[in-house]
Amino acid sequence: MLIRTKASLLFLSFLTGSALLSQAHNVSEGYQKPADPLVVQNLEQWQDLKFGLFMHWGTYSQWGIVESWSLCPEDESWTQRKPEHGKSYDEYVKNYENLQTSFNPVRFNPQKWADAVKKAGMKYVVFTTKHHDGFAMFDTKESDYKITSSKTPFSKNPKADVTKEIFSTFRKEGFKIGAYFSKPDWHSDDYWWPYFPPKDRNVNYDPKKYPERWENFKKFTFNQLNEITSNYGKIDILWLDGGWVRPFHTIDPKVEWQRTIKTEQDIDMDKIGTMARKNQPGIIIVDRTVPGKWENYVTPEQAVPEHALSIPWESCITMGDSFSYVPGDHYKTSQKIIETLVKIISRGGNYLMNIAPGPDGDYDAIVYERLKEISGWMDQNQSAVFSTRTVAPYHEGNFYYTQSKDGNTLNVFHLNEKSEYQAPSELTFILPEKFNPKSLNVLGLSKVHWKKSGNSITVQFPENRENLKYAAVIQLKQ
Repeated sequence: MLIRTKASLLFLSFLTGSALLSQAHNVSEGYQKPADPLVVQNLEQWQDLKFGLFMHWGTYSQWGIVESWSLCPEDESWTQRKPEHGKSYDEYVKNYENLQTSFNPVRFNPQKWADAVKKAGMKYVVFTTKHHDGFAMFDTKESDYKITSSKTPFSKNPKADVTKEIFSTFRKEGFKIGAYFSKPDWHSDDYWWPYFPPKDRNVNYDPKKYPERWENFKKFTFNQLNEITSNYGKIDILWLDGGWVRPFHTIDPKVEWQRTIKTEQDIDMDKIGTMARKNQPGIIIVDRTVPGKWENYVTPEQAVPEHALSIPWESCITMGDSFSYVPGDHYKTSQKIIETLVKIISRGGNYLMNIAPGPDGDYDAIVYERLKEISGWMDQNQSAVFSTRTVAPYHEGNFYYTQSKDGNTLNVFHLNEKSEYQAPSELTFILPEKFNPKSLNVLGLSKVHWKKSGNSITVQFPENRENLKYAAVIQLKQ
């Protein structure tokens, strides 16, 4: 993930406390609506999906550490290296890259994942084809630092090209397919040139002074993205991370991490984007934090905007505390996940929830428990979640609102954000302007009494309301 430091995020509410402050992500200003009608159509369909699966997975799962960032010579809390993995920086890097020779996730079974997350209501997937460390989880011809290399034990497995297996499996189950790809590549000699030591996350030489080397890196990046968008079937989203690789003139000096960018790192997004759209007509391109024509939606990280946004957006949030696999990770409760989903959709966004596979190629057992619990709630309440849009007042007290796209159905979610949700015997909430309900139904209950008084509705619940777990959903039609 694109991890930031001490960002100014007054408009964001954090989910699990100050530990995540370091992982905050700024939303770039100056959103530019796509002009391509196929992209507009794809974006509209994507906004219907609401709930997606993010997966960070690579050789780093064997050490149970944060993805890639321990290679970065920035002295931040999340880049700390364990001494048993290398006494010096150079030794650490050598041992990290040697993880390729032991990576053998023999329990990899994408059908098991797809079945579980589909029941939980997830409708699209974004998978890390390559993170900042440069290890390709796809069969690239540009590098031997990849899962399909003969150096990697898993290369002998018939499912060795995990990107292909994940995309084809999830596509067969009706998911939209997203390819995460890191623009910086800390393994590439044309990004971190061995002649110089790396100083921070940025390129370690001046591309203007050594234009041929930078040109080689641009070709390498273009070729890998051409492979991903040519060889892996229909892809709906190209999710580009590493926003420090950007034209120098796009730097926002108000953002602290962007002030560390000292050199031009223009990767030629026009060339990349045009190629991707030629290979995949209508593909959504997310060039994170780089405002303009190639950032088709914005991506707050580990946080939810406090208010509704009028542009397409998606919060990427971990199910545990970490984006990558960590033994004994602390997973959020199903109630917390449902509450987060409700807040996100009421403000017009999508929820991209990250689940990290372990070194054996499977999720922790508790993940499947959470997904099963979410499935029960989703079975009952999905009509209020999917293909909905925002409606004022969005959020009022413990009530959160969505509406059908035709405006004839109003969904009112009630949360209480206690350890275990319990529906009260009576609820009163206000109606949006000019909404005149003719019928009211509480999803999961057979019949309730309700009355309208002015612009408010009072609902009386029966004694038996055990079906209303995590959040109660009131659906009104006019």
